[in-house]
Amino acid sequence: MRVGLLTGGSDCPGLNAVIRAVVRKGVQDHGDTFVGFRDGWRGVLVDDAAELGITDVRGTLPRGGTILGSSRTDPLAQADGPARVRATLESRGLDGLIVIGGIHTLGAAASLADEHGLPCVGVPKTIDNDVSRTDYTVGFDTAVTVATETIDRLHTTAESHKRVLVVEVMGRESGWIATYAGLAGGANGVLIPEYPFDLERVCSWVTSRFGASYAPIVVVADNARPADTTVRLGGLSGIGEWLGREIERRTGHEARATVLGHIQRGGTPTPFDRWLATRFGLHAIDAVHDRAWGRMVALRGTEVTRVRLADAVAAPKTVDRSRYAENEVFFG
Repeated sequence: MRVGLLTGGSDCPGLNAVIRAVVRKGVQDHGDTFVGFRDGWRGVLVDDAAELGITDVRGTLPRGGTILGSSRTDPLAQADGPARVRATLESRGLDGLIVIGGIHTLGAAASLADEHGLPCVGVPKTIDNDVSRTDYTVGFDTAVTVATETIDRLHTTAESHKRVLVVEVMGRESGWIATYAGLAGGANGVLIPEYPFDLERVCSWVTSRFGASYAPIVVVADNARPADTTVRLGGLSGIGEWLGREIERRTGHEARATVLGHIQRGGTPTPFDRWLATRFGLHAIDAVHDRAWGRMVALRGTEVTRVRLADAVAAPKTVDRSRYAENEVFFG
């Protein structure tokens, strides 16, 4: 078969491991040929691509980012988008297209497969881990590892200076990174988008921690918000900076904020992300050969399965209350 590949949305560690696995198994086991589209859906819309072979993916397993490039281009944004995608696939003689992306990139693939009959198979990647029907997405473990290592390092400086340290991590609408890294790093408070926080309660955690002769660390997802809807965050540098200032003003304890930002997305993938990405790639090319169009590979427990793309992107996967309660045991 002749198969296309693209990586869309934000970059994350592990993308190259997916590409490598797809190409290696496809060429060696099936005699497939591959075309890699540059910069996500943009490359498909304008037919910007190059042939991909084993030599092109050699040595890419530990490499961060994506050798194909990425973009947030939406092929459904224009009325002729689906027709242009179809024309490119036909002109390239492609039997299938493997789409590696998050909710928006995979959402486009779901629509193109279900509504337009295009041969798409999805692979979930995003550091936010917010794609439904899969336990983990490619890139999430690396982001959590980076955040946890940062928290570990900040504990010593917090204790040395008796400061409150606020660590802002990414999360969009789901607080998975904050929840995992906060628990793993021994944070004394974790604030996530799913549950608006009471600022006075946060300050009580800080006061309690200092009462036990320790300096607290509070982890906050970048889209977390206070329960007080009168608070306006517009014009500030971010929730982490605002929270640090408010804690210092209300408790009298010096506070500093650390914003991880894109550091969480960069660098080499962790062993788990390499393992997950490789397995997803191997199963994705199998799905192509089974013509499982409109399906996404997913991890459930230790098994890689297939789920409907439409179901996986119907709503973001969020942190449920019982999972968040595990963190709350250690607050304050």
